[in-house]
Amino acid sequence: MKPIKTFQGTIYSWDCDHMQHLNVKSYVGNFDQATWNLFSHLGLTSGYLRDNNRGMVALEQHIWYKKEILAGDNIFIESEIIEVKEKIIRFKHTMYNLENNILCSQTELTGLHIDIIKRKSVEFPHFVLENFNIQKS
Repeated sequence: MKPIKTFQGTIYSWDCDHMQHLNVKSYVGNFDQATWNLFSHLGLTSGYLRDNNRGMVALEQHIWYKKEILAGDNIFIESEIIEVKEKIIRFKHTMYNLENNILCSQTELTGLHIDIIKRKSVEFPHFVLENFNIQKS
């Protein structure tokens, strides 16, 4: 899958820590918003999840901090799917400074599709696998 833009925003002072750069919780929050936009792109919309008693949970996440981000900076995130299996998805987000396109941070995540009533993993619906296969070409 080619990277797609999944988030864009401005960094505010309340997103920063006492050293005046983007706080770890804010990196994770921005990446989380990109995640839900990526899932929607695959058809895992909030409506699908609600109507089918489905959910997504994170199994693993790794973050690399490449360049400091300060209050007032504008950022964007591009996302791409690495792999989709029956119940598991691996994907990557890359955060850039909007002004100069400098790579600021990357994260790779592994997620699991679940039945929220039974609290057990379930296979993705066929349309997710089909959407992934269409995008891979």
